[in-house]
Amino acid sequence: MSDLPEHISIWGELADTDHELRHVDVHGVRTRVLRAGSGPDLVLLHGTGGHLEAYARDIAGLAADFRVTAYDMVGHGWSDLPDRPYTIDVLSDHLTGLMDALAIPSAHLSGESLGGWVAAWTAAHQPERVGRMVLNTPGNIANKPEVMKRLVESTTAAVRDPSDATVRRRVEFLFHHTEMVTDELVNLRRAVYSRPGFLTAIGNTLVLQDPEIRKDFAWDPSWVGKITAPTLLLWTDHDPTGGLDEAEMLLGWLPGARLQVIEDAGHWPQWEKREAFLQVHRDFLLPAAADGPVAGASVANDSVAAGTSGAATP
Repeated sequence: MSDLPEHISIWGELADTDHELRHVDVHGVRTRVLRAGSGPDLVLLHGTGGHLEAYARDIAGLAADFRVTAYDMVGHGWSDLPDRPYTIDVLSDHLTGLMDALAIPSAHLSGESLGGWVAAWTAAHQPERVGRMVLNTPGNIANKPEVMKRLVESTTAAVRDPSDATVRRRVEFLFHHTEMVTDELVNLRRAVYSRPGFLTAIGNTLVLQDPEIRKDFAWDPSWVGKITAPTLLLWTDHDPTGGLDEAEMLLGWLPGARLQVIEDAGHWPQWEKREAFLQVHRDFLLPAAADGPVAGASVANDSVAAGTSGAATP
């Protein structure tokens, strides 16, 4: 029916896609995993306080070309919440442990925000595990204290009081078009934030916003420069965590990387601009793209301005 909205629900996005949702043991951590599709392995990594539903609008489209694995990081979503700091090395070890458990020797990685940080760290320290990599709005490359403070305050407030109002504000922070934030998405996150022990878990995640702890893992050319995986920097023009100046900084550390900008989107282009997000991944990750040059003196700086999926823009 023509009057149906494009996005009905997360279940609706997966209704016609064969998929499997299960828990996998990763070094004693019960880890929630959703898998779909066939082809080259592609692992999707969500952001701080997130869960695999961050990619609900993309899994069906990506599964047409890839064997997609989306998962809840340790201390996130419905994975286990062990009481220890979830520093980048811990999150990276959890990723590669999951790959081992699923018999994935190497995969393309696409990480959003914190997930991009984990993907990049993994590519630098375990390069044999990473094929190509998409860093999707990786966030605060410049380690700005005001960005860290805002993230800590908004996230902690939402977990302490997982009411509709506080969690909705936290989710709306991720969007340029806040009218695209659905009740279902807010309530899913409210359910996560209401889990017993999640307040401790989010504190263990937010240690990365402590400058003293962060300094051992902060984005820096000393380790970023070790990345050999062909890399796409996927930015937006309304990302609240970092502007294009930070993308240019990363390009200076990764001279062979490509930069693409999805316009009219915030921190979650995978939700706000689904078709552009999917096309960028097909173009960069599929074999025809993989055969083309990535490293070299020239950098492709492209802008993608596809129409918003799922809601009309004003």
